[in-house]
Amino acid sequence: MIDLHCHILPGIDDGAENVKESISMARVAAKDGITHIVATPHIRETLHPADFLKKCVRNLNQALKKHHVPVEILCGADVYAMLPIQQMMAYSINNSRYILIEFPYTHIPANALDILFNLKLEGLIPIITHPERNPSVIHNPEKLFSLLTGDVYAQVTADSLTGNFGIQIQECAFFLLKKGAVHFIASDAHSALIRSPLLSEAARLAQKIVGKEKARMLVEDNPLAVISGKQIDLSSL
Repeated sequence: MIDLHCHILPGIDDGAENVKESISMARVAAKDGITHIVATPHIRETLHPADFLKKCVRNLNQALKKHHVPVEILCGADVYAMLPIQQMMAYSINNSRYILIEFPYTHIPANALDILFNLKLEGLIPIITHPERNPSVIHNPEKLFSLLTGDVYAQVTADSLTGNFGIQIQECAFFLLKKGAVHFIASDAHSALIRSPLLSEAARLAQKIVGKEKARMLVEDNPLAVISGKQIDLSSL
């Protein structure tokens, strides 16, 4: 499996505090069947230079190799939607056109369609992160459906599906799955023990809603297309 959203880089944001924690997270992920993790530090008030993040990824991969942890870390970011478009450009996933976009925690802004449209004008392909946790979507899922036009995708959090964020968010995640509005399941992990990098249980729960093959695509085929810079096959979703 491939985890597209994980705060595994040490000492960058509210994720792993140090390299030891990053290695522990990678071990948890490997045991769960994850082979690749996209490191996605928050790009919000602090604009970590993209070159600096790439260096952090290289250093972490070296540490994982040294400790014989069979997981590869790739570059990405959890990019705040309200930043100027030009500040977002450097933070695509693994040098592809795909980019994780995080809307404000409290709502979907009125200009959300414009933000996504402008990203697409710049050649980027937005992936909206954890919409099931956004109050606007919880109370009116149509808020999300209206954004998923053209090359715009949605990623739900594994912990949302397993109920770790509460029943309301879990029900919203299930509903989005039923409506075909989910293209990826990712961990959005922040540590090894709490909000950890696990996907298998969420994928198992997704199977009950969309079937085994579609659930597999959410954690394997679709993320692979992203890190490879290829088009996502929506024909079987």
